[in-house]
Amino acid sequence: MKNKIPPPIITLICAILIYLSKSTFPVLTFYYSGQISLLFLVSGFCIILISFLAFRNKKTTINPIKIEKASSLVTNGIFKYSRNPMYFGMVLILISIGIKFNPYGGALVVGFFVYFMTYFQILPEEKAMLKLFGENFIKYKNKTRRWL
Repeated sequence: MKNKIPPPIITLICAILIYLSKSTFPVLTFYYSGQISLLFLVSGFCIILISFLAFRNKKTTINPIKIEKASSLVTNGIFKYSRNPMYFGMVLILISIGIKFNPYGGALVVGFFVYFMTYFQILPEEKAMLKLFGENFIKYKNKTRRWL
C-alpha cells in the first residue's frame, strides 16, 4: 500500500487546508450556500454510514490500510454503483466545506484529494483486491465505476 495515512485523516487535513486557505482566494458567496453545503455534508456522511454498514453486514474489514485482511468482496447495495463510496462520501464532505468557506480553494483541494486517493489509495487497493478475489474482482471492476 502506497498510503499509510488513513483516509479520514487525509480528509481532515484537506478540510483544514480548505478552511485555512480561504484568505488566499477571492470571497465567493451565493444564495442558499449554507443549505447547499449542509446537503452535501449530510449526503457525504450518509454515504459513508451506508458503506460502513455494508462492510459490517459482510463481516469484513473496513480498514483500507490493512486491505489484505478483507474476508469478502462487497458488491451489493451502494457498492453496485461505486467501488469506492466511502471515498466519494469524503469528497462530498470536502465539497461541503468548500462551498461554506472557500469555493475556489475547495475546488483545488477536492481535485487534489481525488488524485491523491486514486493514485495512493485506490489503485493499490485494487491490486490487493485482485490478488484476494481474482476473477470476482475483475467482474465487479468491469461493471462498477471507480468513483460514481
